[in-house]
Amino acid sequence: MSTNGPVPWLDADEERAWRAFRRIMTAVQTGTAHDLAAIGLSEADYEVLSTLSERPGHTSSLGEQARKMGWSRSRLSRHATRMETRGLLRRAPDASDGRGCLLVLTDEGLATLRAAAPAHLVSVRRHFIDRLTPGDLAAIETIARRLGLNDQEPRSARPRPAPSVTGKTTGQKGET
Repeated sequence: MSTNGPVPWLDADEERAWRAFRRIMTAVQTGTAHDLAAIGLSEADYEVLSTLSERPGHTSSLGEQARKMGWSRSRLSRHATRMETRGLLRRAPDASDGRGCLLVLTDEGLATLRAAAPAHLVSVRRHFIDRLTPGDLAAIETIARRLGLNDQEPRSARPRPAPSVTGKTTGQKGET
């Protein structure tokens, strides 16, 4: 991205908001990553496991998973290799993409996710949810929609989801 004109510097309010947002992201991610590490998983491990658990057949293409995580296919492939070595997932040929592969959640991976989900939920609550009001949470959803990051209905319009086999809720796009 190039700028051909004057640089659109942030005013004081914009800069404070931007820096506050960055501090929030860092604090929440650091806290939840630390808590996941204590149970032997990385944030990326948990993201892959939880996403696969929600997919039909507990399967996703490597390319689809890479896009969801904002990673390159090669980066995810290397990470999947490490997870495969630990027995958390396996690869299968992707009939729709001769160069690609499918990531398939193993029974061990599902058991690992089920064991980790309660601790992860406690961590998300401790580092994020329980520190905010319902109004704060609604504002975050509104902001995410404005940024094109959340296409869900407002929380008040959604039916209360039922628990799934992973201990998470169903009927929502986001993972815990």
